[in-house]
Amino acid sequence: HVQLVESGGDSVQTGGSLTLSCTASRRFYDNFDMGWYRQVPGKECELIFRKRRRDGSTEFADSVKGRFAFSQDNANATIYLRMDSLKEEDTAVYHCAASRGTGSSCPLNLGFGFWGQGTQVTVS
Repeated sequence: HVQLVESGGDSVQTGGSLTLSCTASRRFYDNFDMGWYRQVPGKECELIFRKRRRDGSTEFADSVKGRFAFSQDNANATIYLRMDSLKEEDTAVYHCAASRGTGSSCPLNLGFGFWGQGTQVTVS
């Protein structure tokens, strides 16, 4: 199945923490770049994290460096995004995504061709 399913979004206070999870179909998990992006209405989507398949390298957006962390569970084809010290500016819909996308619209412009429905994170 072509499937990316996110969970873990919630409403939290400033300074709080959340862990988002994404369970992926094996074809994505084993073969594609995977990552997270977030989107706020009226704003461009923002790449939060990407792990590249070819060399295993990872990158975080400057806006979340030092606050967000990545982990994964290979047996269950699941990736996690640990978010600490959350700020109001982190409020967004967070999407898990996989590579091989090209285009001008979000998230194709980030190189992702597949993505989940998203999970809402609200920080106040």
